[in-house]
Amino acid sequence: MRVEETALPGVVVIRPDVFGDDRGFLLESYSKNRYSEFEALRHDFVQDNHSRSRRGVLRGLHFQEQQPQGKLVRVSRGRVYDVAVDVNPSSPTFREHVGVYLDDASHVQLFIPAGYAHGFCVLSEVADFEYKCTAHYRPGDARGVAWNDPTIGIQWPIEDPILSVADSRNPTLDEYVAR
Repeated sequence: MRVEETALPGVVVIRPDVFGDDRGFLLESYSKNRYSEFEALRHDFVQDNHSRSRRGVLRGLHFQEQQPQGKLVRVSRGRVYDVAVDVNPSSPTFREHVGVYLDDASHVQLFIPAGYAHGFCVLSEVADFEYKCTAHYRPGDARGVAWNDPTIGIQWPIEDPILSVADSRNPTLDEYVAR
């Protein structure tokens, strides 16, 4: 597999080795021994999640405040545009983001370290999104910032996304920091 650094510290793109023929393919979606060879991927994962969303759904931008989660994300069916945002005001890359297309053809993965906000939008009819987390989800610790915050400037590849009620009410990053 190949691991590629991005503009955000600790956020890496993983391109797994895929072995295919006319019958289909095989890939190793995670191996602690193999992933631990890369410093950015040396984490203990404690929870796996799987979500399914339809075309036009945008989930995010989410993070946990007190017990942040690192996430190793991938798409097992469909195609999404996936984004990590630095929401730490003391970071030199505060407000910066990285966006990556993830799909079931390329099998590309993205690792987002704890402390970053995360979101994705669905570009296919349906998408199955799977992710391993470095900390357990705690509903009372869940936070979010506006998907369309102009100070972050994400160029989402969809118009008029379908949002949850909670995501439609997320504050801007400035509002979140000022609270």
